[in-house]
Amino acid sequence: MMAFLRDANTSQSVIDIRNTLGKENFKKLFPVILTDNGSEFSNPKAIEYGYDGLLQTRIFYCGPSSPHQKGAIEVNHELIRRILPKGTSFDSLTQDEICLVMNHVNSYKRKKLNNRNPYQTFSFHYGEDLLNQLGCSPVAAEDIILKPKLLKK
Repeated sequence: MMAFLRDANTSQSVIDIRNTLGKENFKKLFPVILTDNGSEFSNPKAIEYGYDGLLQTRIFYCGPSSPHQKGAIEVNHELIRRILPKGTSFDSLTQDEICLVMNHVNSYKRKKLNNRNPYQTFSFHYGEDLLNQLGCSPVAAEDIILKPKLLKK
């Protein structure tokens, strides 16, 4: 899972992130986006189609109050909330801190992944080079911190 700070909760903010990933990486990683009805996905065609007018992804919406439709992503939300409890302001966070949170969450082993972590699973499917391009790095199991102290300065 990747996470990005955005200045606004708009479709354009999602398009900007799509563009920073690059067309080929984005198409490879996000052939489908399954999301809720948040305002950041209120213009699906602008997100689905690149500036060249070619389809890059497909957006589908979950039903209201149906977190089970997004499956395993809910586990990530729970792990993120261990570090950034509900009600925590993201205003003072940097993208580097968000990446740090995700590196710890993505390094945490999951029974559903055959006792591997998401980082290992992604690396197997897409390669270590793409992880490096995305700025992701593994955290050793004994160094994983899933508590607010991870971001204490």
